[in-house]
Amino acid sequence: MEVRNNNENSLWVFGYGSLCWHPGFKYKKSAVGHIKGFIRRFWQGNTTHRGTIEKPGRVATLVEEKEGVVYGRAFQVQDSTALPYLENRECTLGGYMTTIATFYSREGNRNFPVIVYIATNKNEHWLGDAPLQNIAKQIFECSGPNGHNVEYLLRLAEFMHRYLPEAHDEHLFTLEILVRSKIKEMNICLNTLMGDRNFNIDIEDTDVKDDDNDLVTNNAIGNLRKNSFQFTLQVPDKTMRCLKM
Repeated sequence: MEVRNNNENSLWVFGYGSLCWHPGFKYKKSAVGHIKGFIRRFWQGNTTHRGTIEKPGRVATLVEEKEGVVYGRAFQVQDSTALPYLENRECTLGGYMTTIATFYSREGNRNFPVIVYIATNKNEHWLGDAPLQNIAKQIFECSGPNGHNVEYLLRLAEFMHRYLPEAHDEHLFTLEILVRSKIKEMNICLNTLMGDRNFNIDIEDTDVKDDDNDLVTNNAIGNLRKNSFQFTLQVPDKTMRCLKM
């Protein structure tokens, strides 16, 4: 299929973390797809959204890798309020900086430049690499003003399962399995960690329709993520207890 560039005079932002399911700003439309030359890693600390100064949480950033691919969601900015909002959310509070990358739509028929927010080891919140068991433990134990760190991880993983079931992200999905295992082990109510709230995800350009939801979910579960996507559903309700963490 021939790839054509987006000729609209518009600005797009690429989300690969919480922006995927909670952009927080108005946008004209969004699309799922990927950028190249990076991998996603939970190496950035967070003290303002998903952690505190005393107990920083861990959130996603991108690390350069020549053959890397990162799946996520691109947003076409609607008005002049989006970038100041993102500047505060991602840069001032989160420690991220901006760069430009090329976004490739899932259907393979479009590519165009996008703004990407990346945290590097030069910012004060940087935590860096660690054994996945340690990262999962930190995520499980931390929360902040915007909610529990577990919510950040699991909503991102489930976004990928639902809208990009072909995406392979061993780092993300291994952390998901480890954290869900910890939740099951501790008999903690998932709704407590997730905040018991819903986010409206409206993706116009994806080929995933409502009628396909069951098929997509089933494919995602079978695609390298067995015992992951519905891990906590295997725990009998009567054995679970809701805790405030």
